[in-house]
Amino acid sequence: MNLRKIFWGIRALFYKLLFSNIVMPSYIGKPIYINHAHNISCGEKVRIYPGMRVEIVNKNNSFIEIGNNVSIGQNFHVVSYNDVLKIGSNVVIAGNVLVTNCDHDYTGLHDSVLENDLIYKKTEIGDNCFIGNNAAILAGTVLGKGCVVGANSVVRGVFPDYTVLAGVPAKPLKKVRI
Repeated sequence: MNLRKIFWGIRALFYKLLFSNIVMPSYIGKPIYINHAHNISCGEKVRIYPGMRVEIVNKNNSFIEIGNNVSIGQNFHVVSYNDVLKIGSNVVIAGNVLVTNCDHDYTGLHDSVLENDLIYKKTEIGDNCFIGNNAAILAGTVLGKGCVVGANSVVRGVFPDYTVLAGVPAKPLKKVRI
């Protein structure tokens, strides 16, 4: 094990005091920003590379749950608003990925987007999924077990187990053979 990962393991021990749960062994690279850390739960063998940004919008109702044996690449950005955003077990998320369960209400077009309310939409990544580099998993996305999301995809919608999808917007391409 290299020295860098030892420091990441020590950081995970520190976050064990702040998060609602982290099961060791896990390690966390230096994050950019985390608010309301007590609303985050990580299973066993979670590996998060440097640059993570976590935004818990409503500290009373918003949570992030990450399953066991999850690898999250550098510069991961996750936003949770008004419910649980779930990432299943055995998931691989490549670098520069956004996952969110909220969007802006655009009905007040005369107002600034920042003045419009946020809207919650269930967002969940199932077990054994792979999310490619630079993908955006938008509010209202539910990925079934074993889904594969291509690099640079923008995903919104409900996708059944073992679907391969890619594109902007992401479309199903085929089913993974099991």
